[in-house]
Amino acid sequence: MANLIQRVRRLGQRRDEGATAVEYGLLVALIAVVLAVGALALGNALSNKLDAVGDCVTNASANDNCNGGGSGSGD
Repeated sequence: MANLIQRVRRLGQRRDEGATAVEYGLLVALIAVVLAVGALALGNALSNKLDAVGDCVTNASANDNCNGGGSGSGD
């Protein structure tokens, strides 16, 4: 009789280990996507800024759009 009671208790127990692993996997995947999108956006912005700086250096005497002296405007 005790053996039967133990089997019934085992059947009634919830097994959350698999669900928890899947949930953590989904969270990791979501975080990876957010990081990838952020890195892509930051990379594009940085690339555009470096291209502008390179153009200013290349055409230093002929370009009026480049202001020297380190104005610190953050543009």
